[in-house]
Amino acid sequence: MNKNELISAVAEASGLTRADATKSVEGVFDAITGALKKGDEVRLVGFGTFSVARRKASTGRNPRTGEPMSIKASAQPKFKAGKGLKDSVN
Repeated sequence: MNKNELISAVAEASGLTRADATKSVEGVFDAITGALKKGDEVRLVGFGTFSVARRKASTGRNPRTGEPMSIKASAQPKFKAGKGLKDSVN
């Protein structure tokens, strides 16, 4: 399912117009993104938890030349599925 299919599914399930469903889906994405940017965790009981994992700076190797290169520290978004989501998939 892609973003447009998600918007269509939300519109159909909620009875909203496609424009309102687009605003709703975009609003949810923006709220999650904003919370993660602040370093907060977004916990949706029964669905899952969005969080930010910090990666330390490290040294890697260039695959083409084999030369060592430095890899900057970064923040990576993570998602851990909740029990309700896991149970519904299995």
